[in-house]
Amino acid sequence: MATTTAGTASEGGLKRTITGRLLYFYVLGDVLGSGIYVLIGLVAGAVGGAFWVAFAAGVSVAAITGLAYAELVTKYPQAAGASLYVSRAFKSPALTFFVTVCMLSASFAAIGSLASGFSRYFGSLWDLPPALLVSVLFVALVAVVNYIGITESVVINMVMTFVEVAGLVIIAACGVIALASGNADLSVLTDFSAEGSPVIAVVAGVTLAFFAMTGFENAANVAEETVDPSRTFPRALVGGMVTAGVIYVVVAVSAALVVPVDQLAGSDAALLEVVRAGLLPLPVGVMIIVFSLIAMVAIGNTTLVTTAAGARILYGMGRVDVVPRVFSRVHPTRRSPVVALGFTLAVVVALMAVGSLFTALGGPDVVERLATITVVFLVVVYALVIVCALKQRGTDEHPGVFRASTPLLLVGIVGNAAILVYTVVDDPTSLLWVAGLLALGGVLYAVQRARGGGASREALLSGGVERAGDAAVPDGVPDHGDGPGGPQDGRSSS
Repeated sequence: MATTTAGTASEGGLKRTITGRLLYFYVLGDVLGSGIYVLIGLVAGAVGGAFWVAFAAGVSVAAITGLAYAELVTKYPQAAGASLYVSRAFKSPALTFFVTVCMLSASFAAIGSLASGFSRYFGSLWDLPPALLVSVLFVALVAVVNYIGITESVVINMVMTFVEVAGLVIIAACGVIALASGNADLSVLTDFSAEGSPVIAVVAGVTLAFFAMTGFENAANVAEETVDPSRTFPRALVGGMVTAGVIYVVVAVSAALVVPVDQLAGSDAALLEVVRAGLLPLPVGVMIIVFSLIAMVAIGNTTLVTTAAGARILYGMGRVDVVPRVFSRVHPTRRSPVVALGFTLAVVVALMAVGSLFTALGGPDVVERLATITVVFLVVVYALVIVCALKQRGTDEHPGVFRASTPLLLVGIVGNAAILVYTVVDDPTSLLWVAGLLALGGVLYAVQRARGGGASREALLSGGVERAGDAAVPDGVPDHGDGPGGPQDGRSSS
């Protein structure tokens, strides 16, 4: 068993220097991000004034899923995450490949949703360019930054996290002022004005609110460097997630008290409506500019690291011959995965263009559509991770393994399954998008096989797909953080 004293080496040769407190803030930085800036209006529209309940329910399901990750991380302290756990539990190359493609697809859809949300805050400052054009240029800029190979330091990452939190503090302050002035109507917080029963309304909200809770799985990458991981990792992981959830609930409550729910639901940048209410003792025009910039920084930071995740997964899959090896090609001087980045950009632009077209024809909002697709992929993976934790009971056990509550894990499976079932029943066409992205991964694999390549079964199970996200990244590839499911060495936020 590896030692757990601070500063000493673990079995993998890495020093255990990350304390429980540092890991707590690491997780908080992962989870607390731009999702709430983009989706809060859509959640309000799905639930009504009590939409804070959707965030509370979402963090509960996510926290239970986090317990499964905590158990598996203390067994397998490697950065490959869900793909590794599925490989160990089921010994199936096909299922392992499926999970890896799900995480890659979730990254693509998340980038598209975030970029579309970015264009809406940008539109509050300058409404001349078409929203789709702004989104495409934004994603292209993010790809260029990744191509240049600028790796943000932990200090810069922390500053950006504080910027994100500052925006949420502004919203919470507006709620406090509304309460103190006596103008707030507390009854709105128990209003389920959406069609159908309150339970269905909350589930509908959770399918969107869950997007804001992703990112916690990235903490698995530092388990091997955590002091006494069996004790500190579960506490820090769940503690960070619950703290982020409490902040989200406070923000949701504040928004509901300050702005009518129908106004939030009808806004492209819902949190900006709270600022426009003019409760802060500062000029409204100035605050709109400041808050819009804060929101764009938050979304930009998350999109940057999520793009790095998608490109890195493709890069790693190319290295082990799961997809055409061209995806492992790096720029000779920048040392960035140019082909993987270019492919990521192309897929995301296609998703946004098709989504915008369907929105124009009366279909779902493009931000909602792509966020929903992201959640569909993630809840499937999360449910599988919980199953893996239960299946691996009695296997690879040692004194340092954390044991999650079995009843809670079963609740987590039901919770993730409920989100999935509701989403599919409510929006069956989302399956077409999901199938399209999965087919794209299958085509890449088929092309590689047709060319005489393709990873062997042994590579897929012991160092192939499950190592794709953990492959050695060339110099210059941003390695400080990732989006849904990607490996990271810093922070990401959802």
